[in-house]
Amino acid sequence: MNSPVSRRTVTASLLAGAAVLGTAGAAFSVPAAAADRPRRPHRRPDAPTVVLIHGAFADASSWSGVVERLLRQGHRVLAPALPLRGLASDAAYIRSVLDSVTGPIVLVGHSYGGAVISQAAAGARQVEALVYIAAFVPEVGESALQLTDRFPGSTLGQATVTRYYPLPDSGQGAELVIRKDLFREQFAAGVPVETAHVMAAGQRPITLAALQEPATAAAWRDIPSWYLVASEDRNIPPAAERWMAERAGARTVTVRAPHAVSVTDPVPVTDLILRAVRSVRPGH
Repeated sequence: MNSPVSRRTVTASLLAGAAVLGTAGAAFSVPAAAADRPRRPHRRPDAPTVVLIHGAFADASSWSGVVERLLRQGHRVLAPALPLRGLASDAAYIRSVLDSVTGPIVLVGHSYGGAVISQAAAGARQVEALVYIAAFVPEVGESALQLTDRFPGSTLGQATVTRYYPLPDSGQGAELVIRKDLFREQFAAGVPVETAHVMAAGQRPITLAALQEPATAAAWRDIPSWYLVASEDRNIPPAAERWMAERAGARTVTVRAPHAVSVTDPVPVTDLILRAVRSVRPGH
């Protein structure tokens, strides 16, 4: 790390839609050729759309295992790419995505994406549930960096390096990436080595400014929330995750998993999202 602040502990497009599967009627016959054709899922207009927001050092493909499971059950899913440039600008972009969706939304955020959804969902009437996956849940005035530093246990500061990029005003911005040789151990312990290499090669850097920027809204104060604690997380201390979940009054589950829990353990992640979905539309 090239500066004191970057040695501190810091954290971390799929676009898909689907619908509820139709059922075959028993009162009439279906031609053999038609019966052999795969059935298309039918969308139900009142079903919520699940919007998945990734965090730092990842991209929308980190939700692939979750998206596949949600689609198989007929849910509509959207997983946009997050710029990871600044909390206010990232939240404004995600808010524009939310505004494009018709009907109720279950909004899900991983890692830094939790801070983004907390801000983006403020005042968004269609967002009826928030789901945090090993994520930041800041209060107004708090930053991701402050929340990480509140508890010991993160090793991210030692695993990252700082890179610099040009700004429009001819200045320089600083962004963090995880060292490739430490990526699997730090971010996704348990995935096959080959998978970790692919994830490390395609990791999305996050600016230091985004991690230092204080939240200006806390939608979790008004919207029901769910939280998944990753007990083996090395980016965000698990103690911080439990504390944030309790403060938000979130319905909480704990999974023995690393920070990249949506990659290593998509089943419990999907199950928690479905709990939130059922709360929005009972019986779905």
